Amino acid sequence: MNLPAGKLTNGLIITNVVIFLVIWIFGWEQEAILRGGMFPVRLSGAVPDLAAHGWLVPAWLTPLSSAFLHSGLLHIAFNMLMLLFCGRFVEQALGPKLMAILYGVGAYAAALSQFAVDSGSAIPMVGASGAISAVLGAYALLFARNRVDAVGPIPGHVVRIIWLTLAWIGIQLMIGVATSGSLQGIAIFAHIGGFVAGLLMTRPLLELRFRSA
Repeated sequence: MNLPAGKLTNGLIITNVVIFLVIWIFGWEQEAILRGGMFPVRLSGAVPDLAAHGWLVPAWLTPLSSAFLHSGLLHIAFNMLMLLFCGRFVEQALGPKLMAILYGVGAYAAALSQFAVDSGSAIPMVGASGAISAVLGAYALLFARNRVDAVGPIPGHVVRIIWLTLAWIGIQLMIGVATSGSLQGIAIFAHIGGFVAGLLMTRPLLELRFRSA
């Protein structure tokens, strides 16, 4: 498969890999997660014993900082492969600037979705999966080949969003059931939140790009 060029996508991948390697080489994994991970309890305004460890990334920035932290080689490898193969196509459609907006909003939508489900959790969320889920949502909407008809007063493009959302939720719930009890926690609701954000943003971003072209 011939992938289109994608400067932003390549830049995100390189940045993630460099950060991962630096943290891994110097053994800063726990330190980085502590200081830059997204702890839902911090977004609620409560700061637990973490405050005793010194400087932390401001809570409102942790949805973004946590998107550049990964818990292991398989974690970052899977995320970067998904970003490589879907991100370049989405970037070609939206352009790098609007793709950056999609990625950033996806990271925040993912974090806020996880926060909404368990605002008191002190378990950190790390990884680009939420932001990449937004890219996957845009990719699914842009490149799905099946035609979707309107259902009553609901337009076809809205029906497509609903079906893709339900399918993604089903996939995430199955993953959650399959990995239940695992020490490798998966932020299921963050993935759902990021994906839905991507679905909802794609059409407005496309209109914005071609309106300003």
